[in-house]
Amino acid sequence: MSLTLVAASEVIARLGDFDTLIDARSEDEFALDHLPNALNWPTLNNAERIQIGTLYKQVNPFEARKRGAAIAARNIAAHIEREVIDKPKDWKPLTYCWRGGQRSGALSLILSQIGFRVTLIEGGYKAFRAALLQDIDQTVPRLRFTVVCGPTGSGKTRLLQALSTQGAQVLDLEALANHRSSVLGAIPGQAQPTQKRFDTLIWHALRQFDPTKPVFVESESKKVGNVSVPASLVEAMRHSPCLNLQLPDSERVALLMEDYDHLVRDVDFLCDRLSVLIPLRGRAVVAGWMALARSGQLAQVVQDLLTQHYDPAYLQSMQRNFVQFKYSKTIAPEDRSIRAMADLSRKILRSD
Repeated sequence: MSLTLVAASEVIARLGDFDTLIDARSEDEFALDHLPNALNWPTLNNAERIQIGTLYKQVNPFEARKRGAAIAARNIAAHIEREVIDKPKDWKPLTYCWRGGQRSGALSLILSQIGFRVTLIEGGYKAFRAALLQDIDQTVPRLRFTVVCGPTGSGKTRLLQALSTQGAQVLDLEALANHRSSVLGAIPGQAQPTQKRFDTLIWHALRQFDPTKPVFVESESKKVGNVSVPASLVEAMRHSPCLNLQLPDSERVALLMEDYDHLVRDVDFLCDRLSVLIPLRGRAVVAGWMALARSGQLAQVVQDLLTQHYDPAYLQSMQRNFVQFKYSKTIAPEDRSIRAMADLSRKILRSD
C-alpha cells in the first residue's frame, strides 16, 4: 500500500508529477472550481451529498456515516470499473475533496490497496486554494508585464490575439472572465466563472510563463464584469510599461459593430444595457441613444458612446491608475483588420 498525505504548497510545486488529478467532491462543487485538468469522480453526487447532510443534521452523525459509506462504496466501485481497470501499476493519481479528506480518503485508500502510488492533498481543495492565492502573490513579481492600453474600440483584444499567434506570452483576462469588461461587455450564452474559478484560471496561466520574456496584458480595471483581478496582479500591471494603441474613430466604430454584433442584432437587449448608464449620463441622453438605436442609427449610438462616455472615463482612468502611461509608446495598425494587427504584433516583438 502506498498512500502519501502531502501539503497543498508542495502539491503546487509538484503538480506535473501526477498522472491524473481526481476531485472526489460532488458535481456542483467541482463546477464552482477545481484543480487544472482535474477529473470529477464524486464519492457522493449532488443529490447524495444533500441526502447524507440532511441525515447528519436531522438524525445523527453515526447513521449518516453508515448510509454515506454504503453509497460511497458503490460510487467508488463504479469509478474503478469505469476509469481504473486499464491503468498500469505505475499510475500515480492525486486525490482531494473539500477539506476533511473523508470522501477522497476513502477513494485513495482503496486505490492504494490495489497497489497504486496515491497522493492525497492535506486539507483538500480549501488548503489548495489558500496555497494558490499565496502562489499568485509570489509569482506575479517575477514576471515582466507590458500593458496594452488604448481607448474602447482600438483593438486591444485583437492585438493580444495577434501577439499570441506570433508566439508571445499573453494573459487575456477578458477571455478568462468571459466578459469584455464594460457595461455592454456581457457575452450572451456565456456565464462568467466564479471568483474561485477565475483565480485558478489566472494562476494556471501565470505559472506557464517564462519570467525572462514579457507578458502582454490589457489595461483592465480591478474587476472584469463580476469577478475581481487579484490585487497583486493589478498592482503589477499599474506599474508596468505601457503601449498606447490608437485607431481612427471611424475604424473604432466599425470594429465595435463587428465585435458586438449580438447587440447590433438585438436592439432590445442593447437598450436594456444602455439603461444602466442613466445614473451616469442622465435619462434624457440615454433615451436619445435608445431612440437612435431603435431607428437603426447604431453607428451614431456607438460614436456617441465613445466620445461622451467611454473616452473621457478611459483617459482619466489611465492617467490616474497606470503610473507609466504618460511614458507609453503610441502604436497604430493600418486599420482594424486581423492582418493589420498581425503586422503590428510582429513589429512590437521585433522591437522588444
